[in-house]
Amino acid sequence: MGTKTADETGAETGAEATTDEEKVSVTKSADDASEAATEAGAETGAEPEAAAAGTEAADGTDADLDAENAENADDAEDLEDDADLAGDLAEAEGPSGVGQGAGAVVSVVLGLVSLTGGWIGTVAAARETLVGQLQTSSTASVATQVKEVYGDAWQTTALWAGLFALASLLTAVVVLARPAFGAPGKPQAPWIKSVAWAGVALGVIGLLLAVLKYSDALLGLPSTS
Repeated sequence: MGTKTADETGAETGAEATTDEEKVSVTKSADDASEAATEAGAETGAEPEAAAAGTEAADGTDADLDAENAENADDAEDLEDDADLAGDLAEAEGPSGVGQGAGAVVSVVLGLVSLTGGWIGTVAAARETLVGQLQTSSTASVATQVKEVYGDAWQTTALWAGLFALASLLTAVVVLARPAFGAPGKPQAPWIKSVAWAGVALGVIGLLLAVLKYSDALLGLPSTS
């Protein structure tokens, strides 16, 4: 009765072995669960770090863009300042062209006065006529009276017309030659050249007519014979 049989002993041994295997399985399951939790934690921790790194990269990109925009704005302002400074220097160094334009207009006006006559020429001619009447006696010949009363007056008119024509010509020449003595590389306005050349033409024509009239080659005194 007190002795166990071989079958009972084997059954107990098998039961103990089964119990040990269950314990080992439970232990392995616990270890696997711990490792999985550790890995999950590691992955969870990596994701915030990756997100933080992405946020920092985005912030850095925005900062670079802002810095680049600021540099571009500074460069644009510097260019505008340089352009303004260059314009101011050009205005300060080079002629503005106002004086040249005025001179060209004056030359044209003088040329027109030489051709059409002015009040000073009219007064001078009338004065010469009066002088001729006062200095010529009534007993003088007709040729002498005509010359003293009319011829001298006409020559006086031609003289003043020639002076106006000469002034027109000289003024126009000075305007055309002015850029050669001004700021280099600054061209003269086309309209100034055109008006100045018109003054030259009027001056030459007026001077030629004045010389012809003064020498009696044009509209000379009539013959009294």
